[in-house]
Amino acid sequence: MPFNIELLKKSGFSDKAIIYVNESKNVGEIKDFDAKGEAVGDCGDIIITYLKIDDDIIKDAKFLYTGCVGSASSGSAITEMSKGKSLNDAQKFTLDDVLDFYKEGDKGLPRMKYECAEIAINSIKNAIEDYKKNK
Repeated sequence: MPFNIELLKKSGFSDKAIIYVNESKNVGEIKDFDAKGEAVGDCGDIIITYLKIDDDIIKDAKFLYTGCVGSASSGSAITEMSKGKSLNDAQKFTLDDVLDFYKEGDKGLPRMKYECAEIAINSIKNAIEDYKKNK
């Protein structure tokens, strides 16, 4: 079920963030994943990230989440940003990277949703750590 576009705009989400959320960009599970990581926020939101990796390059990334639109948009951003990146580069993602990904003028990811971006970042970092540990 799509989120209300007008309410998201009023909340400060950029058009790009709204599109990613309403299209459920990268939401899903990779059945034959090479790495899986999860993170839980203080708010109770959970993001589980699945990675398909070849030669230390992330070939595909998907995520599942329980939580708000902030977690949905952040999970979509972090998985999209990671595709084609080396594990080392993806492990260096920061809040600013997610904010820059969605930045359009004065819109982007609203400040009240920054914790959601941290959940997504921690989820992918945990997946990469899991992969390196079990490699």
